[in-house]
Amino acid sequence: MFLDSYLFFDSFADFLAMGKHGFYVWLCYGITALVILANVVAPIRQRKKLIDQQTRLQRREKKNAS
Repeated sequence: MFLDSYLFFDSFADFLAMGKHGFYVWLCYGITALVILANVVAPIRQRKKLIDQQTRLQRREKKNAS
């Protein structure tokens, strides 16, 4: 009984439909998730790329120095 007073939707299908605004709502959630994921993945990939570049540069300098 306690939980029933806090449920705003009659069924899971109604929850997904979001009062006929479901497409917009879930599209916004999806876009937000993609942006957050990109903000996490991009620096990791850039760091790996920078480390690889520095490793190649050090090898090249070491090779040219000898």
